[in-house]
Amino acid sequence: MATGADSARITAKVHGRDITLDGPLTKDEIRNRIWWWQSADPRTSEEQEDGQHERDNPHDDSRKDVIITLGGYYEVSADPRTPEAERLVELVYDELHPDE
Repeated sequence: MATGADSARITAKVHGRDITLDGPLTKDEIRNRIWWWQSADPRTSEEQEDGQHERDNPHDDSRKDVIITLGGYYEVSADPRTPEAERLVELVYDELHPDE
């Protein structure tokens, strides 16, 4: 995907993976990139639970899944179907499509 120097770009760190979102993307493409691990994570459910406990540690922000936008840092919820997740997709979509 080619983007110009002035194209919107948003970065995220989700499940230890750096993600860059370059505009324009559809809402489904944004959702798929942010929550990629739900279809791509080969770990067992026990390993996923252990990872969730690590991310839930309130003293270790380095393991939190976050996305950085012009508006600030937002934590990525584990479930893409929550209202918070939908608001995050809308926010990212609006930043990647500023002229709409």
